[in-house]
Amino acid sequence: MIIFAEDPENDEEALKNLRDYVREWMINRYKNLTPPQRMAIPWIKKGYNILISSPTGTGKTLAAFIAILDELYRLWEKNELEDKIYVLYVSPLRALNNDMRRNLLEPLSEINEILMKKDVKPPEIRVAVRTSDTKPTERQKMLNKPPHILITTPETLAIILIAPKFREKLKDVRWVIIDEIHELASSKRGTHLVLSLERLRELVGRDFQRIGLSATINPLEEVARFLVGYDDEGRPRECVIVDARFSKSIDIKVVCPKIDLIRASAEEINQAIYDTIVKTIKKYRTTLIFTNTRHSTEKVVFKLRKMFEKIDGDIKPEMIEAHHGSLSRDVRLDVEERLKRGLLKVVVSSTSLELGIDIGYIDAVILLSSPKSVTRLLQRVGRAGHHIRETSVGRLIVVDRDDLIECTVLAKGAMDRKLDRIKIPMKPLDILIQHIIGMSIEKKWSVDEALKVIRRAYPYKDLDKETFLNILRYLSSNMSELEHLKIYSKIWYDENEGVFGRKRGARMIFYLNSGAIPDEAKIPVINIGSSPKKWIGDLDESFAEILDRNDIFVLGGKVYKVVDIEPTKIFVIPADGERPTVPSWFSEMLPLSFDSALQVGEFRRKIYEKLVEAIKRNDLDETTEKLIKELMREYRLEKHAAEMIIEYVLEQIYYTNGLVPSDRLVLIEVFREPEKEIDHLIFHSLFGRRVNDALSRAYGYILSRMLGMDIRITVTDNGFILSVPRRINDYNSIISELVRNVRKDNIYEILRKAVSNTEIFRKRFRHVAERSMMILKNYRGKEISIERRQLNSEAVLKVVREIKGFPIYEETVREILEDYMDIENAKKVLEMIERGDIDVKIFIDPDFVRSPSPMAHGIYATGISDVVLMEDRRSLLIKLYNEMIEFLKRKGYITEHNMITAQ
Repeated sequence: MIIFAEDPENDEEALKNLRDYVREWMINRYKNLTPPQRMAIPWIKKGYNILISSPTGTGKTLAAFIAILDELYRLWEKNELEDKIYVLYVSPLRALNNDMRRNLLEPLSEINEILMKKDVKPPEIRVAVRTSDTKPTERQKMLNKPPHILITTPETLAIILIAPKFREKLKDVRWVIIDEIHELASSKRGTHLVLSLERLRELVGRDFQRIGLSATINPLEEVARFLVGYDDEGRPRECVIVDARFSKSIDIKVVCPKIDLIRASAEEINQAIYDTIVKTIKKYRTTLIFTNTRHSTEKVVFKLRKMFEKIDGDIKPEMIEAHHGSLSRDVRLDVEERLKRGLLKVVVSSTSLELGIDIGYIDAVILLSSPKSVTRLLQRVGRAGHHIRETSVGRLIVVDRDDLIECTVLAKGAMDRKLDRIKIPMKPLDILIQHIIGMSIEKKWSVDEALKVIRRAYPYKDLDKETFLNILRYLSSNMSELEHLKIYSKIWYDENEGVFGRKRGARMIFYLNSGAIPDEAKIPVINIGSSPKKWIGDLDESFAEILDRNDIFVLGGKVYKVVDIEPTKIFVIPADGERPTVPSWFSEMLPLSFDSALQVGEFRRKIYEKLVEAIKRNDLDETTEKLIKELMREYRLEKHAAEMIIEYVLEQIYYTNGLVPSDRLVLIEVFREPEKEIDHLIFHSLFGRRVNDALSRAYGYILSRMLGMDIRITVTDNGFILSVPRRINDYNSIISELVRNVRKDNIYEILRKAVSNTEIFRKRFRHVAERSMMILKNYRGKEISIERRQLNSEAVLKVVREIKGFPIYEETVREILEDYMDIENAKKVLEMIERGDIDVKIFIDPDFVRSPSPMAHGIYATGISDVVLMEDRRSLLIKLYNEMIEFLKRKGYITEHNMITAQ
């Protein structure tokens, strides 16, 4: 049962059940409560599970803890506060944990001072942090005298659940607080955690109170069910939702550099963007800038420091710093500390500062290019105005016309609270295998008893018994096929009695190999086109996994073609002059969410419909003026930005005879690359990169079978390209047949075949095998190198491909199709195409001489978006644009003033 809390709008009502001295501290310290505090404190005091969703700086953490601290003081008053762990606080970031300890010790100290002034000797309420960094001496202290509040991570909680002595200290846990639950729920780390919570529930022997703290997220009901799980009868546990997501005022605007984003050179556009950033920075005391890749973060910091060297004022180059995951922990902590102390004016980050790390006061947030989802936009902007009564200021600086439309839609969606839906991984088998091994270490389990515990966790509520039994059989059998690879059983299982338990050595294997975060390798790249063969650099595994043979990419400023891929090496030859199919930042780049992509498509369609009607009525000038004013009023755009959007849509209308891709139109156009034996099938599919990844691989696989040749694939948020290495004239019938052959009912099987021999499958299989403890990262205290693990994984994969229904193989397929791609929404798109809700149109120049349509330019140029090739990319875009303009001039759609006219 879900209950939505109402705001009593009365502080006294929320505080009345707190102890006098706790209430006194709250009033002295904060004067007034925030909405999430007013709503949450009474429900927590009553013992309800609760999910609190509100922006950063609204006091949700204090709301959770003050009610619990009050209960600990109540136990002390009754002389019942024992040396036990009463409270577990779980956070995904170790960096948050030390902050949290400090933030708890402060109120405890100040409340105790109030008691001492009343001549009352206060209690010693202990707070401790336990993570993988905790020293053995500290762990021993916790064993001898447990903290009342234990702060930890999902990974450490799983380990202490099987620690023979320490698990006993968890038997009296009454409260579990999960911070940043929005970050955990969407990954396997969250699945890992909620399974640990159900095992903790089994250890405690009763339900404990669960409190989830979340930034802005949607849908709240699903996240609440993820937090609290189900009871033994399969009914959702009760949960109160505090919906304070919009309790803080926001001011979000799109800023478009006043420069021709089409005809200007890369250098001119870059300068205009940085001038816009500097102008914004100067308005505020402290500014947090978000980019979408770590590489961009470093580039922006370098450029801003250079610019501020020449600018007189308060901001010096040393006041500008970078913060991202590739920097060492010490460097990141130093940046955070200097920011808190007011020593920095500008910090540039990729994603590392999205979570609630305490960084002090931020005046404004700048987003350089689209954040790719409304929810992420609100989370990032929420870092500004770190107090409930302050407005969060966010400015989105756009870099091209597609970015302008996307940012315009996301900014409007944020102001209108149109949030994207979270995607929770369902039934990941590798995490389940890991926990079955962990459970076997605790005691002997009956199958039904263990399955009951597992099904209480939200991701496994629908786990069928046969799948569970299949995993038990796999874990307990010494498979002859795998013995030569030294892979042995991890549990014993008596199928007749229906019980399973621990194998010797399992505890140490679990200690050294548990967790949900995979180790990422660096893959050497070898140029076999030189004599002798030459190592030219390394690729991150996350980038290497998306490469396939014949892909073209950039490394060290040069273009290479993939010839062969081995588990530990990639072999390439130079490919000067070729168009890269995968930009170097692709693996880092956040994908546009499906929900936000549909909003972008809807926006395009509505602009298109108004312009087409105006063209039919022959009053385009008047309609354009109205539309410009509407965009300025409703979307808070500057006039030149609104004009740019309208001009862009009009160009597409005239160039394609009215075919503007949208949420209801998939446009497929064929572009024959001049002077090359390559045809490009450009699919305008505005569904976001994860859906497009699924669709492109399915269509690519079928087209490859139809034509009997390899197809090269390029994927973007707004569409994808299937490149055919020869010229074909009858594309109408080929494309029509292709679209008919990929359907909602067969895409799963098509994709299963399409990905099975790809590099992404091999890399993901290793990750899954490691989470399943089939391939060990550490054996008897000895680290096993990633290179060795990759080779082991390759050998294992060859064997298990032949074993039907092998759990680790099946989980790899599921992870790629459901978590990496988005097959669920790809099926929805196909269903809408089959129903006729989405139209599919083919656009082909009969003579194959025309350039791609305006809205295809960005898709076509995607592969050469690397910084080193930015001038090449600009040259290509200008060339395509000029060819398009010349065509429109010949057709009479453009006057000598270069303005689109109604013909």
